[in-house]
Amino acid sequence: MKNSFEDKLNRLEEIVALLEEEQTDLDASVKLFEEGIALSKEMSTKLQEVKFKVKALKKKGAELLTEPFEETEETDGE
Repeated sequence: MKNSFEDKLNRLEEIVALLEEEQTDLDASVKLFEEGIALSKEMSTKLQEVKFKVKALKKKGAELLTEPFEETEETDGE
């Protein structure tokens, strides 16, 4: 099961806190750093996907707004 973006962000925050602790040994720090880099890349990819979708939706919305309004024949005869 994939973690949500928020879960990954929380884990990344945990990793940063652990890396800032002086008690974390070198080997553990390297593993945490590697995990953090992997999470960061996944999150960056997700943000790019969302950015692309938002741009596409905004473009589609702009195209919809610029289409001419068509009146029905019923209102023309009144």
